[in-house]
Amino acid sequence: MEDFIPIFAIFAVFGTITAIIVGPTFLKYREKRDMQETVRHAVDKGQDLPSELIDAMTKDVQKTLPSRTRDIRRGIIWLAVGIGVAAFGVVSDLGGNGWNGGMDNGLLGIACIPAVIGIAFIVLSFFNPNKD
Repeated sequence: MEDFIPIFAIFAVFGTITAIIVGPTFLKYREKRDMQETVRHAVDKGQDLPSELIDAMTKDVQKTLPSRTRDIRRGIIWLAVGIGVAAFGVVSDLGGNGWNGGMDNGLLGIACIPAVIGIAFIVLSFFNPNKD
């Protein structure tokens, strides 16, 4: 019986993570499928679709359109993540090996990835025609 406790703990942890990620995604998919089925039956019977229904169905599409504000916000967040990882690399290099200029740390190279993504989002925000 005691041999099953670690196995159960592992399944509980990963099962919870999976349920948190997959559960809402599946429920949203099922809601969209039911909505499309209802619309399909209404169209097959020749009924007119109210404009409120069409607005409700296109709400998610309009919400995910890129905008200047979202691009700037994402860019600043990614740039901050890159700066934070770089600062962690420099500070961790100070601990044991001395200063060394901090340029031989691998975290500085890894920090360039989110920093460049952030700069790209900020640059894209200037070219984005959609404004909030």
